[in-house]
Amino acid sequence: MIASPCIDVCRMDEVTGLCEGCYRSIAEISAWANADDPQKTLILAAVAQRRERLEMAVGPIAVPNK
Repeated sequence: MIASPCIDVCRMDEVTGLCEGCYRSIAEISAWANADDPQKTLILAAVAQRRERLEMAVGPIAVPNK
């Protein structure tokens, strides 16, 4: 079982459409509960790529406080 990347900072960024805490889209957040491990692995890979691109653009991203 793959753990959710949710860190309880559930705010959607108006520009990116992604959660500011876990970098998932609404569709990915909604699909997570019913996704199998291969699907979750794909979502986590997409999250990692997004986070890397954002860090390259704006610098290291601090994890928001809960």
